Amino acid sequence: MEVLSYARRVQRRRDDPTEGDDDAALARRIAAAHPGIDGAAEAALCRRLAPRVRLYGLRHLRDAHAAADLVQQVLMMALERLRSGAIRDPEQIVSFVFGTSRQLVVDLRRGVARRDRLLQTYADDVPAVDPSHAPALDHARLRDCLERLAERDRSVLVLSFYEERPARSVGDELGLTEANVRVIRHRALQRLRDCVEAGAR
Repeated sequence: MEVLSYARRVQRRRDDPTEGDDDAALARRIAAAHPGIDGAAEAALCRRLAPRVRLYGLRHLRDAHAAADLVQQVLMMALERLRSGAIRDPEQIVSFVFGTSRQLVVDLRRGVARRDRLLQTYADDVPAVDPSHAPALDHARLRDCLERLAERDRSVLVLSFYEERPARSVGDELGLTEANVRVIRHRALQRLRDCVEAGAR
């Protein structure tokens, strides 16, 4: 799920004013809604925090795409933690968001440095790959294999990969536990892979 798209889709309703709420009040509303979801509070919090996280990302990553990715990751983590009650003090939501931003930036920098070291070490040994020679995906076969899956398996895959929803959200929609969604997704992917590969032989 793209968090900012979600925030834009959820419009403020007259009977649910969020404009006067500060960050902590919005965080408390989100946490208090569990096991439900306070979409208006979530959207309002995302709209308030996204520009700040983006600026932080631009300042430390110096790349607009990386900063946009950082916004998505940080806000998604914040919403998931608030929904699950993992943030014990919603008053600290801004501290959590910027602490998470800082840690993700550190992780990203480490990853870039590690890739650079690997490239310097092994660049001469890595054969050039022409992406135009990548195997073509047989879309008709994939569609046929998806249709052969059980309805529940197909729904889990579509919600997980097409709508990019986390396991908890998929489970809420289908009446499954988060762990059950992961198991079904894993097995359905294996069945789908086996079916597609069988057609390629």
